[in-house]
Amino acid sequence: MISTAGRRGDRDRVDPAQSGFARLSRQIKAEGLLDRFVGFYVRKAVFWALVGGAAVAASVALGDSWWQLAVAAVLGIVLTQFAFMAHEASHRQIFRSGPANDWAGLFLANLVVGISYSWWMNKHTRHHGNPNVIGRDPDIEKDTISFLEEDAAQSRGLVRLITRKQGYLFFPLLLLEGINLHVHGIRHVVAKQGVKRRWLEITLIAVRLVGVVALVFWAFPPLLAVAFLLVQLGVFGVYMGASFAPNHKGMPLIPRGARVDFLERQVLTSRNIRGGRLIDASMGGLNYQIEHHLFPSMARPALARTQQIVREYCRENDIPYTETGLFQSYGIVIDYLNRVGLAARDPFDCPMVSAYRRRD
Repeated sequence: MISTAGRRGDRDRVDPAQSGFARLSRQIKAEGLLDRFVGFYVRKAVFWALVGGAAVAASVALGDSWWQLAVAAVLGIVLTQFAFMAHEASHRQIFRSGPANDWAGLFLANLVVGISYSWWMNKHTRHHGNPNVIGRDPDIEKDTISFLEEDAAQSRGLVRLITRKQGYLFFPLLLLEGINLHVHGIRHVVAKQGVKRRWLEITLIAVRLVGVVALVFWAFPPLLAVAFLLVQLGVFGVYMGASFAPNHKGMPLIPRGARVDFLERQVLTSRNIRGGRLIDASMGGLNYQIEHHLFPSMARPALARTQQIVREYCRENDIPYTETGLFQSYGIVIDYLNRVGLAARDPFDCPMVSAYRRRD
């Protein structure tokens, strides 16, 4: 947890305009790194649409075959790539026009991927303003997984058993994350007050979800159809979770009400992932999490150069800048979740008995 004692963060520097962030921003703007790269996103969309089209064509050719599950896995990857682009549209990274980004994001999220764009916007905007801030960041709120010890300690029943080993269970549980994202989105557009374009979102999601399920059950025998949908959702959930999880989990937490300046709040709570072009492409730019949080409207092609500038700035100003390999980050996440999960152990466990109990 970030302490507000003994750091430069003690000083009242919440306004980015009053901090070194202003100087950093001027350099970024001077190099044109906040420009738009519409052609990049058009090429990405066309490429992944062609991959998806080829998968559908392969599915038609295969017919009633269990090789359809390989097609389902490919479609899970394709849908995750479109979800990355919906995420970027929500940050105004694709077009200069806000409405153009919103319509692109609405189409990609609701009609292509099948999750609610407005739900994602609401949740993700709150996260960006308060990353790892206890009580304010929705990404560390308790779901099945507990990210805070106090949440783990309050778990009961089956959830308590899961929480005690939640680090090891984290990636298997991501197999259900695709379903979870769909459910949260549907709940939001149906029950949340003041949802903009509510009926349009409901219509697009219904067309996407009902249409795909009906098509799959029309094309395949029932057992194969169920397996196809489960594999597609499982790959989508694991891919999404594995791309977003390394970004903040296991990084310092900020107490509610602590005053930490904008730049340090974003840098200290974020983790970058090394790996070059392959990681850039497979993680949708999320591997540059620090730069993404500092400049959320920055298009993906500008992140690599921005990283060089931000890393050097942090070095010169003694600000910790965290960057790890992908699998190292997963190890950190698993270890962190297991440490949190210890709070869910049985409070009536005898320490002497526990000391001699056989460990898995």
